[in-house]
Amino acid sequence: MVHLIHRSSLRSSQVILQHEHAVPVRSYAKDSSPSSLPPLKGDEMLKNIFLDVKKKFEVALGILRQEKITIDPEDPAAVSQYAKVMKTVREKAGLFSESERIKYTIEERTQGIQDARTYLLTLKEIRVRRGLTDDLGAEALMMEALEKVEKEIKKPLLRSDKKGMSLLLAEFDKVNKKLGISKENIAKYDEELELKIAKEQLQELKKDAVEAMETQLKREEFKDEQMVDAKSLDIRNFI
Repeated sequence: MVHLIHRSSLRSSQVILQHEHAVPVRSYAKDSSPSSLPPLKGDEMLKNIFLDVKKKFEVALGILRQEKITIDPEDPAAVSQYAKVMKTVREKAGLFSESERIKYTIEERTQGIQDARTYLLTLKEIRVRRGLTDDLGAEALMMEALEKVEKEIKKPLLRSDKKGMSLLLAEFDKVNKKLGISKENIAKYDEELELKIAKEQLQELKKDAVEAMETQLKREEFKDEQMVDAKSLDIRNFI
């Protein structure tokens, strides 16, 4: 049964690398890029990006070949171990954690947004696109806080309005207190997010493994085979 889950064997490394680089790639005819000419700056940039991604991928695979991962998303210990392995991959390969990636996305997407309302709506859009849930209802409370401040200053709140933004941040502090959120626990919240993502990735690994085995068992030569439990598989055998 060793070759039955080849589709899922590299997903762990692919999942963590898939958002690091997204660049358009052009194809060139041989005679349109003579070897006598110096390389184009754009081509050199793409080459460097490719080599960087290749290096990160090789580092990830090297770690995944050594670390035992149990494909059991319902076992907290297995989820914790998987999250630990992925953290090691990120640190060794120099990759963003999910919270760091979200922070970067927010900074990139909100540049140039002048009013607080559009800023908050953009944050919601980012959350939805990331598949993150707002179980606490924080967004609704933040909008209520904004409306309260705008009613007080009698105009739309601009992010350049230092006095108005101070009022809004004070209201946000009240929201955080109401929800039991504190700056001191940021590391804990980051860890909870990584564990949630680790569980989701293990669920995807299990789904892929089961689907691959089911497909293989439909073939005549494997009709007498028994499907194994996904958690008994060792993905190091497939890398």
